[in-house]
Amino acid sequence: MKAYIFPGQGAQFVGMGSGLYQSSAQAKQLFEQANDILGFRITDLMFAGTDEDLKQTNVTQPAIFLHSVILAKELGHNFTPDMVAGHSLGEFSALVAAGALSFEDGLKLVATRANAMQKACELQPSTMAAILSLEDNVVENICKTIGDVVVPANYNCPGQLVISGSIAGIDKACELLTAAGAKRALKLNVGGAFHSPLMETARVELEKAIVAVDIKEPICPIYQNIDAQPYQATNQIKHNLIAQLTGAVRWSQTIQLMIQNGATNFIEVGPGNVLQGLVKKINRGMNTISATEMC
Repeated sequence: MKAYIFPGQGAQFVGMGSGLYQSSAQAKQLFEQANDILGFRITDLMFAGTDEDLKQTNVTQPAIFLHSVILAKELGHNFTPDMVAGHSLGEFSALVAAGALSFEDGLKLVATRANAMQKACELQPSTMAAILSLEDNVVENICKTIGDVVVPANYNCPGQLVISGSIAGIDKACELLTAAGAKRALKLNVGGAFHSPLMETARVELEKAIVAVDIKEPICPIYQNIDAQPYQATNQIKHNLIAQLTGAVRWSQTIQLMIQNGATNFIEVGPGNVLQGLVKKINRGMNTISATEMC
């Protein structure tokens, strides 16, 4: 069974999507449509901007979404998922690719999400850190002992859990987790504490947009971040999308359940190969491929 997976923030690179734009009339039309919807030429930043341009949340998220969704459309009849999932932002890409959201509505939601998260980041300085080679339950328990906001945010693979919270809280957590045996406790170069309670103002803003948008039943189950379970009911998909912004991304659990439910091949649809690497760490024998190799 084929599982198509869609990357989130951090997969971006300068030049992403330029080959699609130049080689495909369909891709060019969609990129230009996106420029009009967003009100600025995101293609200029994607194809020839700087690393700093692409690190801005309001640019990064639409850019990754566009690359992923347009690449899925380029696959045409080769896009035959039995199941889909997306890492954080990638959940929106997966929903569009699986026919639950229109291209236009998906892009508008992602832009709303990115702008709301950017504003939330500016309200309170916050950050994230990757904790390596420590059991999840150890990380969870230590986070609970800290007075400041510190929570598990991304369960990426066994031995790699990203935590999210206030700067003081993350600093204290890194100190305690290193003492507890973490191989590394690495603070990340991100704009804020994504997937934590510090994104509550962004969640409220995004909720209004998600409630108002039309979501159809996807062509296959989508495994959602908030609890790693598969869904096709539209009301539950909306609920989970809203909860995702302040809840953890349970990626390791998602991949494990997809494999348990019959996934034999994972196809990463979007820039980079971060998710292929995570899948291999979760299950060393699993077949993975980039969608760019299928076009």
